[in-house]
Amino acid sequence: MIRHSLYNPPSISFSTPSPKGRRFPPSWRIRCDASSVSVSVSVEQKVGPYPGGLGPHTGRDPNVKKPEWLRQKAPQGERFQEIKGSLSHLKLNTVCEEAQCPNIGECWNGGGDGIATATIMLLGDTCTRGCRFCAVKTSRNPPPPDPMEPENTAKAIASWGVDYIVLTSVDRDDLPDGGSGHFAQTVKAMKNLKPEIMVECLTSDFRGDLKAVETLVHSGLDVFAHNIETVKRLQRIVRDPRAGYEQSLSVLKHAKHSKEGMITKTSIMLGLGESDDEVKEAMADLRAIDVDILTFGQYLQPTPLHLTVKEFVTPEKFAFWKEYGESIGFRYVASGPLVRSSYRAGELFVQTMVREKAKSAGDSLL
Repeated sequence: MIRHSLYNPPSISFSTPSPKGRRFPPSWRIRCDASSVSVSVSVEQKVGPYPGGLGPHTGRDPNVKKPEWLRQKAPQGERFQEIKGSLSHLKLNTVCEEAQCPNIGECWNGGGDGIATATIMLLGDTCTRGCRFCAVKTSRNPPPPDPMEPENTAKAIASWGVDYIVLTSVDRDDLPDGGSGHFAQTVKAMKNLKPEIMVECLTSDFRGDLKAVETLVHSGLDVFAHNIETVKRLQRIVRDPRAGYEQSLSVLKHAKHSKEGMITKTSIMLGLGESDDEVKEAMADLRAIDVDILTFGQYLQPTPLHLTVKEFVTPEKFAFWKEYGESIGFRYVASGPLVRSSYRAGELFVQTMVREKAKSAGDSLL
């Protein structure tokens, strides 16, 4: 799964309008960025077997207890209830609720700025890969994409008055272009209806197909995001064998070079057994290809069949990684136990970056 890692992918910043008189297809899904959020689900309750099964890297560790800083109050508030009611009325399924995302209260209530955020997922809800950190269901032959999804999604977003939208998807290795064309169609449809909207795409690696990367980069999006998920040594343990460290770096590098001014972004999970030196190595590799934005978050085990948490990283250590990352040249680092790849604070910062870039480009023409 793309999101990845830190649950991944299309985040929406939106003001929830009155749902009266609006009907949307029941197939759409909105996802909060928290793919690695802990879920209280027994093995028997899982839908289908996890392809990896129990092994040396999975299972619960009874000696590792969840610390207080990962415990969140139950979401509440008028804004939260308003959005919950609106999404229910529109028959939109949310991983925000189903995965018990720890950020749901902050995201749906809009924090201190009143801007609510959520995540839209394209290309269905079934992934062709089986990464060991992700609880999304998998299949070798998922249902084909809905050809009307790009246009329908754009119409819905335009009607919501969205300013910043993040689109993500599952991996679709069954499609010739990995779903890049479908992504691009959705971006173009949104830009046609609302040219000022800012679009971030959190993508798969498209099997390393750089032409697919170019297709999406030139669709009109503002931010290209793809997650390396973990440090180099742990790639084969954490991710599906079809993914890879060098392949992900190649995708991010090509996105940056394919279009002048393209903002690139990635995410790393902590708590999987990585060392500080390995994290620094990964950060150096990302800076070498000029990645702009990096997010760090705590890996949380979805079920006993997924990777075991090796360490609960302290808030102080997350603060260290933010300071260190920005000191070596990242334009922005969002780092915290509950931060996820499309974390709302990061979205607001990127929104400012995009506007500043557009303003600078305009001034240079004067």
